[in-house]
Amino acid sequence: MILDKSDKCSVLRIAVLASGRGSNFEALCHGDTGNGRISLLVTDNENADVLKKASESGVEALYMSPGKYRTKFGEAEEREWTRFMMDRGIELVCLAGLMRIIKGPMLEEFRGRIINIHPSLLPSFPGLHAQRQALDYGVRVTGCTVHYVDAGVDTGPIILQKSINVKDDDTVETLSGRILKQEHIAYPEAVRLLCSGSFERMM
Repeated sequence: MILDKSDKCSVLRIAVLASGRGSNFEALCHGDTGNGRISLLVTDNENADVLKKASESGVEALYMSPGKYRTKFGEAEEREWTRFMMDRGIELVCLAGLMRIIKGPMLEEFRGRIINIHPSLLPSFPGLHAQRQALDYGVRVTGCTVHYVDAGVDTGPIILQKSINVKDDDTVETLSGRILKQEHIAYPEAVRLLCSGSFERMM
């Protein structure tokens, strides 16, 4: 488990890794995460809007180089990100729009302690453009999924899901907006479950 049930008063330090605007970061900062506390934001985008939101929320935040690749970390850089979080006593890592695959030392060090939120009901529509995939496929129900991160792309064990109905006149933009509202509910709820020790770790 993330937290031993005998020590429910402990505060768990959480790092959020993000690349963009940071709406899920804000949801985690201001939502009910139980014993979890957002204490660090790290971004691979030095111009990311989430940096300003972290400053406004009083959360330590910084840009760190991810290396030369576009969709993954360089090995040395991933080690540096991992060491940085370990030095700050991070116990849970939340991905919030980090557009990189994690496969190296970060996954090894934080195995079973990295989670992500994805805008579909996994295992349906993993990867990029999940909302477009849902519309193209013609599903009547979609939503979002909080899941553990493993070496695959959106393949880790599911923690919880929230669903919405797809409307006949939905566009990618309208569907994305309604899913995002559910993400802002689901992510803090999942963190609260993990930090309370009431959810068995599956990895």
